[in-house]
Amino acid sequence: MKRRQILVNGAAALAVLPGVPALLRVPRARADEVPVTEEDRILGNPDAPITIIEYSSLTCPHCARFHKDTLPAIKKIWIVPGKARLVYRNFPLDGLALRAAAVASCVEGDAYFSFLDALFRGQAQWSRAKDPTAALAQVARFAGIDQKGFDACLADKEEMDHILKQKIDGQQAYNINSTPTFIINGEKVEGALGPEQFGKLLAKAE
Repeated sequence: MKRRQILVNGAAALAVLPGVPALLRVPRARADEVPVTEEDRILGNPDAPITIIEYSSLTCPHCARFHKDTLPAIKKIWIVPGKARLVYRNFPLDGLALRAAAVASCVEGDAYFSFLDALFRGQAQWSRAKDPTAALAQVARFAGIDQKGFDACLADKEEMDHILKQKIDGQQAYNINSTPTFIINGEKVEGALGPEQFGKLLAKAE
């Protein structure tokens, strides 16, 4: 499915989830090792001078924490004014995250990032449900995906392969082995940093 460059949308607030991994900054990757293309999902001005590539898993509590605690402030200060753009890439840590990413890929336009927000906000509920796939289908219905469409998304092998290729590309280019991991204008940053810490990194990248 063809990705579209996404402009800023008014996303809902996310629920707090516990746990923050250790932080590690490794200036080893070049910004052009994995180029940004029209296939990427982009939040913000496509021509923004700072590129934040996020590798994330939809079942990762640390990723959910970043999307709740940090991303809203980054949107307001950096993305909305056009100083930075966020390139979201899937790095599924398990089969459920892969299925969730495939369903999200069926959402077009501005609604894509709103759907990600919903998935991260409700992560503790749908990912830990007795039947997580059925719970995921309930979240998808709020995005306008009925059961027939949901089943079609999960059956899209081409999209699944694309998601797994994103993960492999990230591993090969940046030696990514945990989520969330960010590439800020070529510099690798690991962990769910808070708004102040993340903002300082963006300021250094200006």
